[in-house]
Amino acid sequence: MARIDTAVHDARARVIAALAAQFHDLDLAEDAFSAASEALLRQAETVRDPAAWLYVAARRRALDAVRRAEREKRALALQPEADPVAEIIAFPEPIPDDRLRLLFTCCHPALGQGARVALALKVICGVPVPRIARAYLMTEPAMYQRITRAKAKIKAANIPFETPSSREWQFRVGAVLETLETALGIAYRDAAGAGDAAGLAPEVERLAGLLVELMPDEAEALGMLALVSLVRSREGARVADDAAMVPLSQQDVALWDAGRIEAGRASLDRATQLAAPGPLQTLAAIHLTHARRLHTGGTDWGAILRLYDALSQMRPGPVVAINRAVALSRARSPEDGLAALETLDGERLADFLPYHVARADMLARTGDHEEARAAWDGALALGPEPGEALYLTARRDALDD
Repeated sequence: MARIDTAVHDARARVIAALAAQFHDLDLAEDAFSAASEALLRQAETVRDPAAWLYVAARRRALDAVRRAEREKRALALQPEADPVAEIIAFPEPIPDDRLRLLFTCCHPALGQGARVALALKVICGVPVPRIARAYLMTEPAMYQRITRAKAKIKAANIPFETPSSREWQFRVGAVLETLETALGIAYRDAAGAGDAAGLAPEVERLAGLLVELMPDEAEALGMLALVSLVRSREGARVADDAAMVPLSQQDVALWDAGRIEAGRASLDRATQLAAPGPLQTLAAIHLTHARRLHTGGTDWGAILRLYDALSQMRPGPVVAINRAVALSRARSPEDGLAALETLDGERLADFLPYHVARADMLARTGDHEEARAAWDGALALGPEPGEALYLTARRDALDD
């Protein structure tokens, strides 16, 4: 059953993208894939190629739905009549890779920026709506509404499911890159890479690579590829033997993937040569600075702070501000970091886990164990991922020693 679960997860993005490109209906594509996945579970023993089976089975279900909606003339022309079970098992076929096309469709400028990214995260990356809502500090009903409206807008405006001409890329690439960055951030929050975030980081890397192939002179696309390479270089070091998350500053550098670090550095070098700096390149530079600990044995927090200062100018906001405060607490003192956090809207960030974690760590380092313990409790109350919860609990309990 694990083989089937993995196959369903791995095939999801490509199958839904292919169906959406063929039928021009996102809801139909998602529903057909869900139905095919349920059918696969019932007859997994007879299926040799689960991914191909899912594609053909989902396409048949989509065609059936089209017929039921009295659009059978066009639908029947797409697929000859045959015994569906026999055809699915006997003639698996390659799945068209329409992911990038669908990503550009979801990021059409006719949709609002927030709606574009949320829709792309849900449809292409398969990120559950509750995770998307948390990433944008929104309620789940509000996020569901945003995604539903975006789908309806695509259908009503007859937005084409196609990769736009090069002259239109500049109007969509920003949302495409934001989608990939947000998906990477969601994947990165689960140190073990399990649960509904499993496989998300590899999918982001594949899409970033496709985007660079399409736009080799887009500096921020190269920055995104560098960022995901550097983040993924540490996957082998992020979880301890007891399944607890290991924070970046405490990871064993011997477990880092030097090849991925070099790939990230090379992509960032290519981006820098284009002389078009941007936030993704700056983020990649921050991660590359962390990666240099593999060779130097230490972290240059002063350099990281300067990079966050630059990022704050490019992309002001609470997430960057929190990370800058963390860098400040390391480069100077935890008191300086806390002072920076105090300038933020704590009420708005009450449900934002990184804010509580950063504050708890700084309080603990100042020796204010009572306030630190309360901050750790506040972080744990937000329901972090299992590996992170184990780490946070250990930090809180260590205050009693």
